[in-house]
Amino acid sequence: MKPGLQFRLNQQLTLTPQLQQAIRLLQLSQLELEAELRQIAESNPLLEFAEDAESEADAADDEGFEAADYTPPRDEVPKKASKDDDESTAAPSEELAPDWDDDRFHGEAGDYAGAPSRAGGLDEDGFEPQNAAPESLQQHLEWQLNLSQFSPRDHAIATAIIHALDEDGYLRDGVEAVEAALPAELGARAAEIETVRQRVQRFDPTGIASLDLRDCLDCQLSQFSLDTPHRELAIRIVNEELELLARNDRTKIARKLKAPEADVAAAANLIRSLDPRPGAALDATPVEYVAPDVYARRENGRWQVSLNPDAQPRLGLNQHYCNLIARARGDDATWMKGQLQEARWLLKSLQSRAETLQKVADVIVRRQSAFLDYGPEAMHPLVLREVAEEVGMHESTISRVTTRKYMHTPRGTFELKHFFSSGVATEDGGSASATAIQAMLRKLITAEDARRPLSDQALAEELHRRGIQVARRTVAKYREAMRIPSSSERVRAH
Repeated sequence: MKPGLQFRLNQQLTLTPQLQQAIRLLQLSQLELEAELRQIAESNPLLEFAEDAESEADAADDEGFEAADYTPPRDEVPKKASKDDDESTAAPSEELAPDWDDDRFHGEAGDYAGAPSRAGGLDEDGFEPQNAAPESLQQHLEWQLNLSQFSPRDHAIATAIIHALDEDGYLRDGVEAVEAALPAELGARAAEIETVRQRVQRFDPTGIASLDLRDCLDCQLSQFSLDTPHRELAIRIVNEELELLARNDRTKIARKLKAPEADVAAAANLIRSLDPRPGAALDATPVEYVAPDVYARRENGRWQVSLNPDAQPRLGLNQHYCNLIARARGDDATWMKGQLQEARWLLKSLQSRAETLQKVADVIVRRQSAFLDYGPEAMHPLVLREVAEEVGMHESTISRVTTRKYMHTPRGTFELKHFFSSGVATEDGGSASATAIQAMLRKLITAEDARRPLSDQALAEELHRRGIQVARRTVAKYREAMRIPSSSERVRAH
């Protein structure tokens, strides 16, 4: 074929950098947005946070006071030292002489009126006290290891074991993984590593470095004194009938171990007092607290939605640099004008983000007002498409704005996605949300006869009598999602 040129006319949607930035800001959570804006503000001098501007203004006021308003007393003016005066008796300079007669010092020694008070949550140096970094499981065990009498060879093996533990404190990969991780020149064998592992198991918390649940519980039971009631029976149950104990089948355990059922129940209670995850207590993961983005309040008989002012970034233009643009020339003026344009785009994107969040929250509260009034059983089915059609946006935009955004209501703080759920048909032609059905199931199971729990089929029939057409397998799916055991397991638990 002979190459040639041809014209083709087509349309294509292109995302501008400003639109891409707006979409990115929309999907960020509150903490992520704060970090993103801090990074942008550091590279753009035309942007500043309100608290930064206030601190700079306070600093300027302090400098102006020190330079213009303060005149030292006459007796503070340093005397000119004569040539005959000794250096040790010469008057100190104004920069080095401490002003011990300053009015700011009063009361007991060390009380400084200009310094922040410790009663306000500050330490003796005027800084906010910071919590120490949480101690990890490995650090806690290494501290005990350094205080124990281990030979250098055993110390190296124990260190490898400690660093091979998972977050629950188990050695899931076994002794073989530790043997492979140790240096070849050490020549450690599996039997030697197992001996060291059993010593580490006695560290605090007891049962650490266990291979499985049975090993962990057996180690903890072995630490009880020999005269502990039902200790031996509990050890037998752990080593022989742990599966039956998980199903709470005490009758079968008593029959197989030939022990009274009352003793089996007491031994089971002793086992339940143990810690099956000894390493979880030393989890160094910091606790994250959720700050709501939106508030829903009932005022004058109507639900009102408002954005959390503390969750909105207080970002604005730096007026000092804005005033410098008019006096700038050449490349500096071009660069600063570009930075100003980017700053205005960012502020506009933030305003658009807040407006979109407000619109979506308004629709959610209006559609789910019954939930706010009466609880989970009154939750209506709601999908992204319905909200998108009402606010005139795409479903993907609604998905972004409801991800990791939280609403505070009188019934608690929920992620915006919590208010969305699929629907199940009812006999009157309507629909009930999955959240409402789960709430009904939980209420039915809570009120059931403990000796005769309701099966999934009985629960489905009860929902049918209430006009909700749901299958038995759907009931089982909802029950498992709520982590409620089956009827056979519930009857054994009682």
